[in-house]
Amino acid sequence: MPPELDETVPHSARVYDYLLGGKDNFAADREAATQILKASPGLPVSMRANRRFMARAARYLAERGIDQFLDIGTGLPTSPNLHDVVQQVHPSARVVYVDNDPLVLVHARALLTSTPEGATAYLDGDLREPAAILASDEVTGTLDLSRPVALSLIAVLQFIPDEAEAAKIIDTLLEPLPSGSALAISTVTAHNPQAVAAAQQYTARGIPAKPRTDEEVEALFRGLELVEPGVTPVHRWHPDAEASAVPDADVQMSGGVAVKR
Repeated sequence: MPPELDETVPHSARVYDYLLGGKDNFAADREAATQILKASPGLPVSMRANRRFMARAARYLAERGIDQFLDIGTGLPTSPNLHDVVQQVHPSARVVYVDNDPLVLVHARALLTSTPEGATAYLDGDLREPAAILASDEVTGTLDLSRPVALSLIAVLQFIPDEAEAAKIIDTLLEPLPSGSALAISTVTAHNPQAVAAAQQYTARGIPAKPRTDEEVEALFRGLELVEPGVTPVHRWHPDAEASAVPDADVQMSGGVAVKR
């Protein structure tokens, strides 16, 4: 294990892994997840719905011509990963993954199984340092920022509680990206009581989390052109048959996709 990994402190990526049935977590993560589940028993359903939203959003953008993706807050590898989805559409697609959990770095090789025509890279980085992400060798050596890039912020912005900070991060990341680039967001909704209870449990365990109203999520897309149907519960965004069968009451994430004009 990496020397900087503290097994006694829960981390959002490992709690997420446990809630999805994964094995890459520690006792502190499992204890936190157990308490979160007591407050929000539908959370695993919501997380799976969110994962499927990521795949549908990525496929939607790939099918409309984007073949470069910057995924921040990647989490532990879970099939299908973003590059698995977009390289089905564009075998030459290029993807950079970013996360700040040392355990994700250990498993990053699972994120690097690109097609021969494409490329993937992994950066040990933090969303709170967007300029450093953009300047990294992983980004500059993998992506061509003069061409459209899809920025994927899936299930990560709830861990940036301050609205001004979240907006500044997004502005910094989008500023150098050209017209035709896109932004995909999903985050915990304030419209679901289970989501609010889960966020309170995360915060109580040292992982500050903030649910947002749909209006607050829409504000994060300011200056961009939202794709229909706008900000919506993630299972209702361009749903397939599987998403349509998910109970509304269990889905605790809202999301949307927008394009930079």
